[in-house]
Amino acid sequence: MLGEMHDVLHEFPELEGKIDEMRASNAAFAELMDAYDELDAKVRQLEELGTPVADETIEEFKKQRLLLKDKLYELLRT
Repeated sequence: MLGEMHDVLHEFPELEGKIDEMRASNAAFAELMDAYDELDAKVRQLEELGTPVADETIEEFKKQRLLLKDKLYELLRT
Protein backbone atom coordinates (compact mmCIF):
# COMPACT_ATOMS: atom_id res chain seq x y z
CA MET A 1 0.00 0.00 0.00
CA LEU A 2 1.22 3.46 -0.81
CA GLY A 3 2.50 5.45 2.14
CA GLU A 4 1.94 2.60 4.59
CA MET A 5 4.00 2.84 7.78
CA HIS A 6 6.77 0.26 8.01
CA ASP A 7 8.98 1.73 10.71
CA VAL A 8 10.22 -0.88 13.19
CA LEU A 9 8.25 0.54 16.13
CA HIS A 10 5.07 0.36 14.06
CA GLU A 11 5.84 -3.19 12.96
CA PHE A 12 6.76 -4.47 16.45
CA PRO A 13 5.01 -2.23 19.02
CA GLU A 14 5.28 -4.94 21.68
CA LEU A 15 9.09 -4.68 21.49
CA GLU A 16 9.35 -0.89 21.87
CA GLY A 17 11.28 -1.05 25.15
CA LYS A 18 13.73 -3.61 23.81
CA ILE A 19 14.19 -1.59 20.60
CA ASP A 20 15.02 1.55 22.59
CA GLU A 21 17.36 -0.38 24.88
CA MET A 22 19.22 -2.11 22.06
CA ARG A 23 19.46 1.04 19.97
CA ALA A 24 21.16 2.77 22.92
CA SER A 25 23.47 -0.09 23.91
CA ASN A 26 24.27 -2.01 20.72
CA ALA A 27 26.11 -0.09 17.99
CA ALA A 28 25.54 -2.77 15.34
CA PHE A 29 21.80 -2.80 16.06
CA ALA A 30 21.66 1.01 15.97
CA GLU A 31 23.46 1.00 12.60
CA LEU A 32 20.96 -1.51 11.18
CA MET A 33 18.08 0.58 12.54
CA ASP A 34 19.48 3.70 10.88
CA ALA A 35 19.87 1.86 7.56
CA TYR A 36 16.32 0.51 7.85
CA ASP A 37 14.85 3.92 8.71
CA GLU A 38 16.68 5.54 5.80
CA LEU A 39 15.50 2.91 3.32
CA ASP A 40 11.94 3.02 4.67
CA ALA A 41 11.85 6.80 4.25
CA LYS A 42 13.18 6.48 0.70
CA VAL A 43 10.50 3.94 -0.26
CA ARG A 44 7.71 6.01 1.30
CA GLN A 45 8.95 9.16 -0.42
CA LEU A 46 9.06 7.44 -3.81
CA GLU A 47 5.56 6.04 -3.32
CA GLU A 48 3.96 9.20 -1.95
CA LEU A 49 5.51 11.68 -4.36
CA GLY A 50 4.99 9.48 -7.37
CA THR A 51 8.62 9.96 -8.34
CA PRO A 52 9.31 8.25 -11.67
CA VAL A 53 11.26 5.11 -10.89
CA ALA A 54 11.35 1.66 -12.42
CA ASP A 55 9.11 -0.89 -10.72
CA GLU A 56 12.13 -3.15 -10.34
CA THR A 57 13.99 -0.43 -8.44
CA ILE A 58 11.30 0.14 -5.85
CA GLU A 59 10.75 -3.60 -5.48
CA GLU A 60 14.49 -4.04 -4.83
CA PHE A 61 14.33 -1.32 -2.14
CA LYS A 62 11.39 -3.13 -0.55
CA LYS A 63 13.27 -6.44 -0.58
CA GLN A 64 16.27 -4.78 1.07
CA ARG A 65 13.97 -3.23 3.69
CA LEU A 66 12.45 -6.63 4.42
CA LEU A 67 15.87 -8.24 4.83
CA LEU A 68 16.90 -5.50 7.26
CA LYS A 69 13.67 -5.93 9.20
CA ASP A 70 14.28 -9.67 9.44
CA LYS A 71 17.80 -9.06 10.78
CA LEU A 72 16.52 -6.54 13.32
CA TYR A 73 13.78 -8.90 14.47
CA GLU A 74 16.27 -11.73 14.83
CA LEU A 75 18.46 -9.53 17.04
CA LEU A 76 15.46 -8.43 19.09
CA ARG A 77 14.37 -12.01 19.74
CA THR A 78 17.79 -13.17 21.01
